[in-house]
Amino acid sequence: MNAHAGKHTADATTVEEGLAIAEAQDKEYNDEMATETAMANTLLTPRFYTTDFDELDSIDVTPVREEWDKLIARMVSDPNKGHFKKNEDWDHVDWDGMEPQLKKEFIDFLISSCTAEFSGCVLYKEMKRRGNNKDITQLFQLMARDEARHAGFINDALREAGLRVNLGFLTQKKKYTYFRPKFIYYATYLSEKIGYARYITIFRHLEEHPEHRFHPIFKWFEEWCNDEFSHGEAFALLMKTDPKLTQGKNVWWIKFFLTAVYGTMYVRDHQRPAFHKALGVDPDWYAHEVFTKTSEMTKQIYPITLDIENPRWQRGLERLQKANADLAAAKETGGPVGLVRRASASTRAAAAFVGLFLIPAKRHNVPTSTRLEPAY
Repeated sequence: MNAHAGKHTADATTVEEGLAIAEAQDKEYNDEMATETAMANTLLTPRFYTTDFDELDSIDVTPVREEWDKLIARMVSDPNKGHFKKNEDWDHVDWDGMEPQLKKEFIDFLISSCTAEFSGCVLYKEMKRRGNNKDITQLFQLMARDEARHAGFINDALREAGLRVNLGFLTQKKKYTYFRPKFIYYATYLSEKIGYARYITIFRHLEEHPEHRFHPIFKWFEEWCNDEFSHGEAFALLMKTDPKLTQGKNVWWIKFFLTAVYGTMYVRDHQRPAFHKALGVDPDWYAHEVFTKTSEMTKQIYPITLDIENPRWQRGLERLQKANADLAAAKETGGPVGLVRRASASTRAAAAFVGLFLIPAKRHNVPTSTRLEPAY
């Protein structure tokens, strides 16, 4: 008899329990297309990461102990236990009647989101498994628990569409990218904070315009993004334990990751015009809202923000997006002509990114207290 039968990932208290429930569900139902999509490795798809776990295990949180203990206490209290599952607020979804392009883009959004959530789960779970530092292993266990719930919830939504991502298969077969711990901090901190900004912007917009809520999963975005917010707070504190991480030459790395994360989001969102039209959201407006919120939040630990009001910024994003669209078209063309066009589009994309990176950043003083609370 399956010990996890009838259980739900939303109620799991550890990442191990959540993944065991997901694995049991994968044996019952799976779809190759969704898993193959999640397996893709491109500049725009979520990646799986590995790092120097011994270096992470050596972190001393003493300099941030007071703020650390408050954050951990909140996470241990587990305010979202049992939340990420369908209930009476889950409206019926007419997948068969959904406009085909919207359906395609929304499924891509769900698969990409599931993969991104699960990539965090895999990384955090591995740190918990390998480490001996009680502070660090406790944090990563708690974050892995949350990400497993999120991934399981998205898989529930996909299942209604006749799809499911095989999370166990992804763990074993998806390519892993090695990042030094400090790069994990920069990339993951931004991923969590921009995730909060993205979800809360959509949630607040749909509160005002419920006629655009074409799927019930958006009702769960507030609690979801609050988990993302807490995870970002944790990485801010990790960076604060070593002031060198946000000083000197590392500021250039911070600027690089800010530019890369913002640029990737802009390009990816412009690949889903039907999705944003259904939400009643202009992608350019949405991008600026998200960048504004994220920039304000990152002032807690980063000494710079990108100058997103500079006229060169929007022009650069548009050039980056156009080059990416041309690159995708060139890949479809194939042959010698396609190769030439791919080379041209890649060169233009690189030039656009460099142009964005070279826009002077705005500097500010980092506050003494790092901790923030969700304010949007």
